[in-house]
Amino acid sequence: MNKKNLILDILKIAVAAAIVVFTILNFDRLSNLDVRELVAGASSVLAAALTVLGVYLLKSAVMIIPASMIYISVGMAFDTAAALTINLLGILIEVTATYFLGKFLGKSTVEKIISDSKAGQRLLSVKDGNKNRALLAIRFLPVFPIDFSSLFLGAFDYKFLPYLLISMLGISPRVIVFTIVGDKIYDLIPMKYVLLAIIIIVPVAVVAAIIKTRMSKKKSND
Repeated sequence: MNKKNLILDILKIAVAAAIVVFTILNFDRLSNLDVRELVAGASSVLAAALTVLGVYLLKSAVMIIPASMIYISVGMAFDTAAALTINLLGILIEVTATYFLGKFLGKSTVEKIISDSKAGQRLLSVKDGNKNRALLAIRFLPVFPIDFSSLFLGAFDYKFLPYLLISMLGISPRVIVFTIVGDKIYDLIPMKYVLLAIIIIVPVAVVAAIIKTRMSKKKSND
């Protein structure tokens, strides 16, 4: 191993270790981050929007900030058009940043990071299939965490432009739904009931999608 590769490997280890340590030390704060409070403390609408985009960038590295709560909180804090724009731009930033983080860390490092989780094991099992179809399924079904998936796809050299387009296509529907939920429903229904609905609806939607896919495969085989 030459000196340049050794330095690069040390840098990769240092970046990965820094992310892990930062996440552990700030776990409670990050996993319960109140985006509405951050927006309320901003000096202007532009500053508030930039703050939210900063949260998305932070999320691309630490991966524990709840995505659905960002969408809903932004929907509550801004009017619908602005909220949708901010959330979709935030997703664009998030999937881009994590993709290039995965590319920087490399296959072996990312494989070690994600292999300990069930979602990571599922990702590793689909890497040799139809990549575009797999990516759309990964992005559309919320069983695959956005940032884990982005890290994996960047590390395993998925072409960036198709990755970005398919990612936005697959993620956008739920971003739009949750943003509208935040804008329209929160004033009528207390947050605890909104959270309960999310907890119930998302798994049900995933199960329904899986059943539908299996039935379609069974019909095609018959």
